[in-house]
Amino acid sequence: MAPQMGSFECGTTSPGETAPRVGYATPKGLVSRPGPDIDTVYDILQYTAKRHGDRDAIGYREILNIIEEEKEVRKMVDGKEHIEKKKWLYWQMSEFKYWTYVEFRDKVLRVASGLREMGMEPGNVFNIYADTSHIWQLMSHACAANAMIVATAYATLGESGLQHSLEEPEVAGVFTNADLLGTLLKVVDKTPTVKIIVYDGKPKADILEKLKKIRNGEIRLIHIDDLEKLGAEHPHEPTPPKFEGTACIMYTSGTTGPPKGVVITHSNLVATVGSIFTLLGKWIQQTDCFLAFLPLAHILEYVVELGMFYVGMPIGYGRVKTLTDASVRNCLGDLRAFRPTIMVGVPAVWETIRKGIVGKVNQGGTMKKNIFHGALSVKKFATNNKLPIVANLTDTVVFNQVREQTGGRLRLTLSGGAALSKETQEFLTMALVTILSGYGLTESCGMSCILPPDFMQYGPVGVPVPSMEVKLVDVEDAGYRATNNPPQGEIWIRGNSLCKGYFKRPDLNEEAFTPDGWFKTGDVGQWEKDGTMSIIDRKKNLVKLSGGEYIALERLESIYKSCNLVNNICVYADPDASKPMAVIHPHESNLRHATGSEAHLSEMCADKKVAELILKECNAVGKKAGLKGMETLQAVVLTSDEWTPENGLVTAAQKLQRRKISDRYMDEIKEVYIIDRD
Repeated sequence: MAPQMGSFECGTTSPGETAPRVGYATPKGLVSRPGPDIDTVYDILQYTAKRHGDRDAIGYREILNIIEEEKEVRKMVDGKEHIEKKKWLYWQMSEFKYWTYVEFRDKVLRVASGLREMGMEPGNVFNIYADTSHIWQLMSHACAANAMIVATAYATLGESGLQHSLEEPEVAGVFTNADLLGTLLKVVDKTPTVKIIVYDGKPKADILEKLKKIRNGEIRLIHIDDLEKLGAEHPHEPTPPKFEGTACIMYTSGTTGPPKGVVITHSNLVATVGSIFTLLGKWIQQTDCFLAFLPLAHILEYVVELGMFYVGMPIGYGRVKTLTDASVRNCLGDLRAFRPTIMVGVPAVWETIRKGIVGKVNQGGTMKKNIFHGALSVKKFATNNKLPIVANLTDTVVFNQVREQTGGRLRLTLSGGAALSKETQEFLTMALVTILSGYGLTESCGMSCILPPDFMQYGPVGVPVPSMEVKLVDVEDAGYRATNNPPQGEIWIRGNSLCKGYFKRPDLNEEAFTPDGWFKTGDVGQWEKDGTMSIIDRKKNLVKLSGGEYIALERLESIYKSCNLVNNICVYADPDASKPMAVIHPHESNLRHATGSEAHLSEMCADKKVAELILKECNAVGKKAGLKGMETLQAVVLTSDEWTPENGLVTAAQKLQRRKISDRYMDEIKEVYIIDRD
């Protein structure tokens, strides 16, 4: 039976703010550990080996073959159609192979000994610049066993961001993938503190030779397998870290300026694992299995994996490029090969899955489309009216076919990192699996609020996690006040999962942290009647329109992104306009189905009728979501260019680079956007 209230007050009310609140699962004091004597990440490693022993811990696949296929691509150049031949790569993967908890611990200790033999010392900073994989975690735990500090860098980080994350913390060593050594080569000569480079995979011989010559051969290069062998031959005693010691400097992929380094302690991490275990322990079991594919350089993936590892759940490592059957050859994609029961994703992942389902249904013809959407309506009715037999029937007849595409065993997922639209959350919960929401920041180890299954609903991001307390503070200009009904304001957080601060940035620390330990998130929240929290705004992305009312760009984007014709969207608003507009990268297959056009995407994006269609569909989604008139879109600009970290239009964590997007498309924006300037 669900608790009556998701949170309760744990302090007094001050003028201009609500009383602090803690979640219903929080004991008398905030959670600081998952169990006795678990003070560090190294303690978690030792605990899991003793408790879970020979159970499967880490699953991975090897690349057996890379298959090249040539396809014809139609392209419009100066109004004429040209056919180009392009080469596409597909992966043939092995079955999943596993390390047990004991095997993983032993490998970690050998790699840790190898690092010490190569001259790495406790307190050194070691950068992990690599894709998510079992080796990423192997290196991370090896650093913890030596009381070394991990600095993270997204695999998609550009040269300047990578150089900053190596230079600022004076990194002593780097782990990377063979295919990223070329980028590292371009910056490592400018980062004189780097002494060793560990890599996996098979790098190009010329890249290795060039790296060996940098700084007259001062940098030592070694393959991860050879590092483990070195450690086996020259064992060193571990140097366990301290509870308050720094575990990680996690560099956020900021939308302005160089990445900020968030200083995370071992105490922060074990408190967060304790929070996950305390709040969700009865829903996550050893018998579950978790598919890992999000960037481990992102705090959400990092702490969730640590939590699942503590529970004793097998973690299977996939790749974004090999998740589905469409991107592999002669084998199953990671989802169907591993058959996870639990997954964590960001809104971009869930939106892609939703639109993929809609696209496949559309391709099945009118009858299949009507059956699917009819079943969706029936299940919504059955769920709302507590008719489980009817809901189960729709699953058996219709939705189980959809679920087979993810392996058929998914039962629980979490969306975090940004706002997920209510419509997408409801659609996927009905058609695929229950999607819970969460809210957190790198600064809070990814955890501030989580929506547990017994509070399942669409919209709120959950209850305060057991390691944190939360309050709301007035945002006077925008009318968000603690005295509103329901209470609203900027979200401030405090607790055991909250980081020490920003690395070498006293200016930011003074701005973001209060003397009594509260962190100002910049997000605007609302306490619901049942004690759950909803995110309703972002202070930085509030724009005051010509009518004097504020709109929230991120909130509008999360709603409009659920339109089936939208792949990505950036809402733009000028203070002298009465409404916002949007720059949109369309969802190509769904747009073709809607228009019946076989033209190149760039040609469709230039068609005014297509723009009118997408504008109409977006505003229909907005109306259904209850948006006000001044929140509807006045116009849209369509672009066939994908938004990637490589072209600078999104960050490595897929957050919009608003200024860069608006600057790139400003000429097109001016053509369609009505601005009432005197």
